[in-house]
Amino acid sequence: MNFASGFTPERLAEAWQMLINDFPGALWETLYVTVLATVFAMVIGLPLGMILVAGEKDGIRPLPAPLMKFLNVMINLLRSVPFLIMIVMVIPLTRAIVGTSVGTMASVVPLVVAAFPFVARLVETSLREVNPNLIETAQSMGATPMQILLKVMLPEAVPSLINNFTLAITTIMGYTAMSGAIGGGGIGKIAITIGYQRYRYAVLYLAVIVLVILTQIFQSAGTWAAIKSDKRLKK
Repeated sequence: MNFASGFTPERLAEAWQMLINDFPGALWETLYVTVLATVFAMVIGLPLGMILVAGEKDGIRPLPAPLMKFLNVMINLLRSVPFLIMIVMVIPLTRAIVGTSVGTMASVVPLVVAAFPFVARLVETSLREVNPNLIETAQSMGATPMQILLKVMLPEAVPSLINNFTLAITTIMGYTAMSGAIGGGGIGKIAITIGYQRYRYAVLYLAVIVLVILTQIFQSAGTWAAIKSDKRLKK
């Protein structure tokens, strides 16, 4: 099909009608799945990232080397699997949890599996940016490893964590678009099943524009929150 034929007045009118009738529901599905998957990824990734920092050889609470090596290898392996392949790999897990491997809710499971190792690495990076002098001061005052993590490292890393969580949520939202290829709902489903497979290029580009706007909103909100939480900028 000719590319230009996807932008005829009839196609543009069709895209406009879809924007009014179909996009609101798809937008809700995208936001719902993105936020839900991000929350679960953070629930798993945040403590895992804390363990990666605290449990290393020179950390505040060293853990057995084999355990740390296993965690690092597991995270690296999961991060190296492309998301579309990950969707297929976790189909048994998805069916066990959700009862089906197709649909909007089914896409949450592979999203979480793909995202939590990424979140763990982001948390690890943020915690490593904390001033070592603050940690040493807390240790000299008799603070326990858990107190150092919760009352020193995490509060000091809040701006960086917010920036990294913003990166995580925008990345997960990009994954939701790809999940449309296997029956996931949302904007991605419209872009792939209608915009691409049916040669409705106006619909495809409209879906892309909506996703770009959503990304900009999340990014701007995350940047604003990170600046507001940065104590260094309040001095």
